[in-house]
Amino acid sequence: MLGLMQDWPLRCHRIIDHAAMFHGRREIVSRSVEGPIHRTNYAAVRANALKVAQGLEAAGIHVGDRVATLGWNTWRHLEVWYGILGCGGVYHTVNPRLFPDQIAYIINHAEDRVLFTDLTFVPLLEKIADRLPTIERYIVLSDAAHMPDTSLKGALAYEDWIAGLDGDYAWKEVDERAAAGMCYTSGTTGNPKGVVYSHRSNVLHSMAALQADMLGLSSNDVVLPVVPMFHANGWSLAFGAPMIGAKCVMPGARMDGASIHELLESEGVTCTAAVPTVWLMLLQHLEETGGSLSTLKKVVIGGSACPRAMTQTFQDKYGVEVIHAWGMTEMSPLGTMCSLKPAYAGLAGEARLDIQEKQGHPPFTVEMKITDDDGNELPWDDKTFGRLKVRGPAIAASYFKGEGGEILDEDGYFDTNDVATIDAEGYMRITDRSKDVIKSGGEWISSIDLENLAVGHPDVAEAAVIGIAHPKWDERPLLVVVRKPGREVEGQAILDFMRGKVANWWMPDAVAFVDEIPHTATGKIQKTTLREQFSDYKFPGQ
Repeated sequence: MLGLMQDWPLRCHRIIDHAAMFHGRREIVSRSVEGPIHRTNYAAVRANALKVAQGLEAAGIHVGDRVATLGWNTWRHLEVWYGILGCGGVYHTVNPRLFPDQIAYIINHAEDRVLFTDLTFVPLLEKIADRLPTIERYIVLSDAAHMPDTSLKGALAYEDWIAGLDGDYAWKEVDERAAAGMCYTSGTTGNPKGVVYSHRSNVLHSMAALQADMLGLSSNDVVLPVVPMFHANGWSLAFGAPMIGAKCVMPGARMDGASIHELLESEGVTCTAAVPTVWLMLLQHLEETGGSLSTLKKVVIGGSACPRAMTQTFQDKYGVEVIHAWGMTEMSPLGTMCSLKPAYAGLAGEARLDIQEKQGHPPFTVEMKITDDDGNELPWDDKTFGRLKVRGPAIAASYFKGEGGEILDEDGYFDTNDVATIDAEGYMRITDRSKDVIKSGGEWISSIDLENLAVGHPDVAEAAVIGIAHPKWDERPLLVVVRKPGREVEGQAILDFMRGKVANWWMPDAVAFVDEIPHTATGKIQKTTLREQFSDYKFPGQ
């Protein structure tokens, strides 16, 4: 017997339809790439998205064709995003922070046919255009007044292009399981792999992300997605904000501390989201200027582990709740968020921070387990480390074109390559990437815990821990530190600060100072590069 409910396919463009119909006048504010602040609303974004879909179909884009975007978070990018979806195309958000060779590789691998680009990236594309044979046309996200003289094939100014269209278009009625978007992993070894989202997975993921114990957003919120749309679906905010009619503030290309602070204050932002490096810049700006956060209620921090000191500063000094989050491109991306369940809600001070250091618990639609290397499930006792595996309707089953082969275990779980513990309340804590964990004397040391501890020192701007070969212990931890500007702290002072807060045998054997720690294209610390940089390092006395 089947249920007697209507068949209402979960198509992504229904989200912008809903936003336009029920929240049509809610603002979308962007810092344009050209400079000025631009204001529009959901109704106008939908109207232009219809023109984008109409124009793409006229250009020969068919259901399933890939259309690339190389752009910052702006209203134009949002219009293009929904326009591509509406004509049955597949949006492919290209990460401009990848190396040019990688950008060329993923555009060719995806077989993109049209490429929308912000002005910022025109010079980059001109250098690699002769290596992009599948691209038939470039559309520059600007107007005629700012359109550069470019050699890009068939280049058009976006505003001129949509001005010639009337928007008399009906969205394509694709299957809800049809491909909707693509994002390539930022793997530090080998070529990036394509993750392909469906309409159904995007809609379900966004609904899960909006749960009260996750993002917990409503139409009363003002959301600033600092995390770029080219980072794993923009952490779902390009779907979530219009789904519930929140005002959306888009930062454009300027993501320095001063620029972000200006938008937070001028637009009354209540919730924002980004990787820790962005918040380091904001907190440094606030420290230097004596600024405040008058409307911000919640900051979501993910992409890499949130340092304890950052959580404490946001909450104690500025009165802003920190939600530690974890996810992956392969997970659309939300995996967990660290909201406090009743068992922990009454905690305060250090005990509360102990919980907030964890990556948190999953929403409905994400299942997880930890296993040993043989696939045997391990206990949720907050102590036993294991390989973190996940499954759910918005988690990859394979990569585009079968790259990487079979990626699920016999029970349909995806191995995240993270090492984690889970406690009795279901809170997960990442202790390391499987390739980054330090094995000393047969025991594991968490580089993430040591990094978070070191960043708590008032003179440390950023820290990374890597394993260095040791003749007796196999590996020992080396702490790599970037000092805050103008500070002259020595390594011993940092080690003294850390001592007593972790087991003695976890303590780094030495501290090395650098001007800059390398990061991946998504803001994560690039441990492979650091290990190469320190490949010949010898501890004192070796």
